[in-house]
Amino acid sequence: MNNDVKKIQMSDYSYELPDERIAKFPMARRDQSKLLVYRQGTVSEDRFFNLPGYLPQDVLMVFNNTKVIQARMHFHKESGALIEVFLLEPYMPADYEQIFQTTGRCSWLCLVGNLKKWKEGPLTIKHGPLTITATRQGVVGTSQLIEFEWSTADTQSSAITLHPSPFTLQPSFAEILDMFGELPIPPYLNRKSEESDKTTYQTVYSKIKGSVAAPTAGLHFTPEVLAAIDARGIDREEVTLHVGAGTFRPVKSADIGGHDMHTEYISVRRQTIEKLLAHGGQAVAVGTTSVRTLESLYYMGLKVLRQPTLTEEELHVSQWTPYEIDEQPDAVTALNALLQWMDAHQLSVLHSSTQIIIVPGYEYKIVKMLVTNFHQPQSTLLLLVSAFVKGQWRTIYDYALNHDFRFLSYGDSSLLIP
Repeated sequence: MNNDVKKIQMSDYSYELPDERIAKFPMARRDQSKLLVYRQGTVSEDRFFNLPGYLPQDVLMVFNNTKVIQARMHFHKESGALIEVFLLEPYMPADYEQIFQTTGRCSWLCLVGNLKKWKEGPLTIKHGPLTITATRQGVVGTSQLIEFEWSTADTQSSAITLHPSPFTLQPSFAEILDMFGELPIPPYLNRKSEESDKTTYQTVYSKIKGSVAAPTAGLHFTPEVLAAIDARGIDREEVTLHVGAGTFRPVKSADIGGHDMHTEYISVRRQTIEKLLAHGGQAVAVGTTSVRTLESLYYMGLKVLRQPTLTEEELHVSQWTPYEIDEQPDAVTALNALLQWMDAHQLSVLHSSTQIIIVPGYEYKIVKMLVTNFHQPQSTLLLLVSAFVKGQWRTIYDYALNHDFRFLSYGDSSLLIP
């Protein structure tokens, strides 16, 4: 293994980010945000709606179509104590779409605020004939395992009308969250979520519920920008990576070797891999979540090249996998192997997971251009960007800081072409 990557000092990836440079709200129109263009060492700027003009006509753009769920739930004990339950991921996750259609009962790994006040017994929310209970089932890793149950007292009526939407007798967990949950905007915004965030903190192409944070590079796209991309003859494909709360977890160790990456769940259609192969195993990634998905596909392909009998779960890419393998064939070879493996298992959609960490020293296999926002100091996302631009991140960030670019989730965008 290349142990040098574990010795990367986080202090080398620090910069001064004044609070006033963190965008607390988005632009009134998504595609009016600023666009920094980094191309082979040269920096310029434009507006995001002009992005399509910077892209070659024969490329494939890959977007993450995950949708942010209303993952914060608030329960009050009889004493008046407020308990916040923050949903992280389903317990024993499989197909996320199926999980959200569950009725009656499901279990999630959660963070619990004010946990010391929740000593025993279930917590309850009642709204008319609908009752929701949350019961602690133990600890899994650093998370609380919470079982949610919900039922209606009136089994005769055909529907229970609760603002803003009518629930059937058996509301799904998706409906429960839409009614009782709160959108989990990033903690560094230092404000409560507002009704407008329900729209502005979702991409216009979001489809598959499951994230607790938005893939924010995609927030700049409008139907008009997407239409302009199509008009240039640029191919578009979507993958799904559900963004976990770990995306906000700071690196607390002095070097990156002491940081444990969180697991994220991905879903990729067979036709997406076919499209990647049609483009020579290369793509333009929209956002770091698309990067992690695409680059993980490469290592999943490598795994099945070595061991064709692996299951979907065993395709999981661990944190240091990319740095432990000496022989690394080209992307087309790896993707072909993965496609053949899917065919052998009669899979039209691949469901697996990744903990991949991309740091300086990493060699990108599939992603050749990257659309991304500006990330926090000393974050794994900044390391990913540094790896992509061969260490020239300070050139980019100094320009953005000196030219009034807005930072983080609701901030401005960049197109990186190393």
